[in-house]
Amino acid sequence: MDADPGDGRTISSRLHAARLEFETQTRRFEDVMARLQATMNRYEDGRPQRERLQYSAFARLQARLDTMPVIEQAKGILMAQNRCGPEEAYELLRRASQRANVKVSILAAQIVEQIASQKPQLAG
Repeated sequence: MDADPGDGRTISSRLHAARLEFETQTRRFEDVMARLQATMNRYEDGRPQRERLQYSAFARLQARLDTMPVIEQAKGILMAQNRCGPEEAYELLRRASQRANVKVSILAAQIVEQIASQKPQLAG
């Protein structure tokens, strides 16, 4: 049984809510990336420093978008295991990352890989 007697919500409904939040964030990032890419396409080599800094922002956003899915998956795992919301799950992930001196994205990938490598357990 996956019901949480504390608030009446099921783990699956929490995971569904986390998935919807992830999809919304993904769409926002994709919109921003498209705008940044359009800006980048307007400029040629020899750009002034201000324009090169915009590229730097684009590169940071691209890196964040590349790591976001695994972080969101790890948050979902933590939400299910700890029966908490997305903010608390991210905070747990962030603090563990700092304690281990490992990037959040790397720790998230390790969590997802560990869960994915486990054999499924049948509810009995």
